[in-house]
Amino acid sequence: MTLATAIADPSFVDRRSSVGDRTLPEHERRQFTNSHEELSPSARELALAIDQYKLHHRRRFITYEEMLSVMTTLGYRKEA
Repeated sequence: MTLATAIADPSFVDRRSSVGDRTLPEHERRQFTNSHEELSPSARELALAIDQYKLHHRRRFITYEEMLSVMTTLGYRKEA
């Protein structure tokens, strides 16, 4: 599909444009959406919290620092 053809197609969404110039899809595409089903309750809580963080900050991947921040928000603390 060439750029000219893509622009002529009304279903084409140019993801390179700025956020204000386009309408966002109904739902956010995320990786591994079905992998939470077999997790323990604690792991599921962490996975859902990370997913919410990624949606809120529009991030596909997060850093270790961001993951630590999410975990701290959930109440996880390192014991000495």
